[in-house]
Amino acid sequence: MELNFRSDNESPAAQAIMDAFAQANQGTAWAYAEDPWSERLDEAFTGLFETPTTVLPLSTGTVANSIALACVTPPWGSVYCHRNAHIQNDECGAPEFFGNGLRLVPLDGPDGKFDAPELDRQVRANQGHGVHAYLPSALSITQSTESGTVYEPGEIAAICDAAAHHGMATHMDGARFGNAVSSLGCHPADLTWRAGIQMLSFGASKNGCFAAEALLFFGNPGLREKAERIRKRSGHLLSKMRYVSAQLLAYIDDGLWLELATHANGQAARFAEAVANHPEAGLEYTVCANEVFVKWSAEGFKSLEAAGMQFLTWPGRDDLARFVFSHCTREAETDALCKAMK
Repeated sequence: MELNFRSDNESPAAQAIMDAFAQANQGTAWAYAEDPWSERLDEAFTGLFETPTTVLPLSTGTVANSIALACVTPPWGSVYCHRNAHIQNDECGAPEFFGNGLRLVPLDGPDGKFDAPELDRQVRANQGHGVHAYLPSALSITQSTESGTVYEPGEIAAICDAAAHHGMATHMDGARFGNAVSSLGCHPADLTWRAGIQMLSFGASKNGCFAAEALLFFGNPGLREKAERIRKRSGHLLSKMRYVSAQLLAYIDDGLWLELATHANGQAARFAEAVANHPEAGLEYTVCANEVFVKWSAEGFKSLEAAGMQFLTWPGRDDLARFVFSHCTREAETDALCKAMK
């Protein structure tokens, strides 16, 4: 029997989400996000984040990130992000495509994070050339990060303050936002608009939904029409958007999203403890959410594969692998993985 720890993208949808989908499948409803479910999104997310929130339901995180950045970045503008960010390495140039040639500027920092001084240093390094240089227009931070770590509210606030000083818009790629909120135990507002984030790609597909994401704008309803037009022009305005919106409503109802994320984080923590106690293997990064990066020998990883464990050997390194735990990872599966490590 093979056990899959490759990615939370490969997990099935949660039963509560399937139930919501089935309920939305009764009868007819107006198309193109004019259905009752889609029209409730602004109110529902305004309540969740405790601030006026504009919501665009979408089907992928890539398009959520790309529309957000295209809304605030001209073709001669630049977006600053971590060197390992998803928008930099894993979206096939989609932000540049949607932004008609906008430029991504990679920032450095340990554990998948950059800080305010690094942002300020890089922006200043690209100044002084007038119209010859790209215009610093936006920043994007990932929460939780591509290294499985998380930004504390104070870290986000400092970065956003630096961005505001340079007149830049602020975006958060929250593909695993629920895992970060659960890990930090804070209010979702503390990691977003209260800290200075203006746009959030609110991830759901990795944590129990299917083909359901949302782009959130905090306190700037003026961006709605531009975002909606980009959504339509790029072919992402689904005719039967009610199926996406119904998932999103069920996802945040009664804290389901945090319940699912907390379970995933807990399984990751159990495995991280086993790795920390291993005589040969070790942790590449501090485990904060639902991803565990393990340093070990190539032979050790081959023994895990032989035991039926599926995971991702990190590109370019045969001594590093990523294990991801999902909302439906069973304790017995985590126990089997820990046992195979021994």
